[in-house]
Amino acid sequence: MVNPCLQAQTDSLRNKRLNKMLVYGGVGYGITLFALSQAWYSEQGLSHFRFFNDNPQWKQVDKVGHFYSTYQFSRVTDGFLTKAGLEEKKSAFWSSAIGVGLLLPVEILDGFSPEFGFSYGDMIANAAGSGFFLGQYLLWKEQRIKPKFSFHQTSLASLRPEVLGNGLAEEILKDYNGQSYWFSFNIYAFAKQSNFPKWLNLGMGYGAQNMVFARDGQNELAGFENYRQYYLGLDFDLSYIKTDKRWLKTLLFILDGFRLPAPAFEINKNGSKFHLFYY
Repeated sequence: MVNPCLQAQTDSLRNKRLNKMLVYGGVGYGITLFALSQAWYSEQGLSHFRFFNDNPQWKQVDKVGHFYSTYQFSRVTDGFLTKAGLEEKKSAFWSSAIGVGLLLPVEILDGFSPEFGFSYGDMIANAAGSGFFLGQYLLWKEQRIKPKFSFHQTSLASLRPEVLGNGLAEEILKDYNGQSYWFSFNIYAFAKQSNFPKWLNLGMGYGAQNMVFARDGQNELAGFENYRQYYLGLDFDLSYIKTDKRWLKTLLFILDGFRLPAPAFEINKNGSKFHLFYY
């Protein structure tokens, strides 16, 4: 039988941890939202609210980015909530809801932007990303397929820095030519073969190139032949690396949302090529 006093002390400690996490998370989210608003809206300002269909733009790389973002928000929130003592199933549901909710203000800001607008496609992608996190928990009680991100700078950003970004920090957000998104499949989790390395994954990636303008017709008129890119390569599941060092655990958790440089095959409409270290 559990000692009532001990149980009360444990519940109190969990509540304190949860409240502390909520305060720090709220402050961090506010700072992040402010930084994003400065990066996207500081120059163009805000206008009246409107809807905008941007689904045909950027070869849908931006939509995959929304999927990735809400998945990662859900994953990170789940890590905080479980560490604070919340039961796993509740944590998974709350984390998925928070993942969608965190990007809702960004979508609303887009709705007031004179150059953008509120996008149904973005909201669907947001919900899909958080739903992907929750669905894997309900199905397997673990994340066997992890969305990941990689980025490299391109020469295209300098052609339209006001759209594609000026400098590395902006280009990571805005230059879709340098972004690649991956589904990292943990082979061990599916095959359950004891002789297979737990940390070795199979990555399937997507990106696009030569997108100086948002739509295909605009790029064609400007002399740019934009196209999709598909990747197949190795990846690593850093959650299987065991350590007692808290800072290293945190670093590995963060890095597990990114695809580290590794061999990959690229397939596009012009053929295929092999990259020894693609990122």
